[in-house]
Amino acid sequence: MTANAAALLRQHYVDNFRRLPWRAAPDEPPPEPYRVWLSEIMLQQTTVAAVTGRFERFVERWPTVEALAAARDEDILGEWAGLGYYARARNLIACAREIVRRRAFPSTSAELITLPGLGAYTSAAIAAIAFGERAAVVDTNVTRVIARLHALENPAAREVRELMLAMTPAERPGDFVQAMMDLGATICRPKAPACPKCPLGCLCAAFASGAPEAFPAPKAKRLRPLRHGTAWWTERDGAVWLVRRPSKGLLGGMAALPGSDWSPEPRRASSASLGTVRHVFTHFALDLTIEQSDQRPEGGWWQEIDRLDEAGLPSLYRRAAQVALGDAAALDEPRTAP
Repeated sequence: MTANAAALLRQHYVDNFRRLPWRAAPDEPPPEPYRVWLSEIMLQQTTVAAVTGRFERFVERWPTVEALAAARDEDILGEWAGLGYYARARNLIACAREIVRRRAFPSTSAELITLPGLGAYTSAAIAAIAFGERAAVVDTNVTRVIARLHALENPAAREVRELMLAMTPAERPGDFVQAMMDLGATICRPKAPACPKCPLGCLCAAFASGAPEAFPAPKAKRLRPLRHGTAWWTERDGAVWLVRRPSKGLLGGMAALPGSDWSPEPRRASSASLGTVRHVFTHFALDLTIEQSDQRPEGGWWQEIDRLDEAGLPSLYRRAAQVALGDAAALDEPRTAP
């Protein structure tokens, strides 16, 4: 099955290749390691559509890992604003500087995994795509494809890696890896998989069962606790007071409105309230109430309101600012982010 599956998938990839700014076309030389690494960090828990434009802005501003390593933290974090999962940006900075310190990009998954912010998946993906290593590259999409091919309800991570590696050809493994990722993202979807379009349908045990969505078995959803906080809107002469969050923790190092700590206890209603936004992080949801205030914690700065988009605010505080400025649409839907 493995050689046949790899051949079928490769031909499908050649016929349906998506041109993305960090990819090389099938049979072309591999892309630059810097571009592969940057794209893989950006794509963690973020869609291709959200990343594409931001990736192009990054490489235009910092075309090499050396340029990125020399940039100010604040500039990189500001450019990252809106992509979410801000620990990735902090790791990006640390990783770029470590690569420059080593004077070269590591070329194997075993070396890459020693860099800041690179786990088993990311290091294997970079090694396969940029350096041609035959590595077991397993993300959520690949896990789903493997589970359905073999009709595995609850596959163990080690089992998935072994099955993926067995399928991975020695020749141009990077193309195969990207083909598997694309298959899981566009055809072998969690719901309503497009099985008739799948190049591996003739080999798929889940498709043969008549219930492909049953594999792998869905995981029970976790209930997120709710926390509460206050953001202060301090305005003067067309400017608002901003601060920078502590370097460690959620939204670390990002520009923000000053405010209270976030706690499980609801906040008391205040006549100074301008509205509340709900933001969903990975492990909890937050109700952030925006209040008119004259508080100016030390270390902040005045940001002109008509240039607020240049401050690099993460989406939570961008929505809070919209509420303060009277944009009712910012209240409508809770947003999900790290």
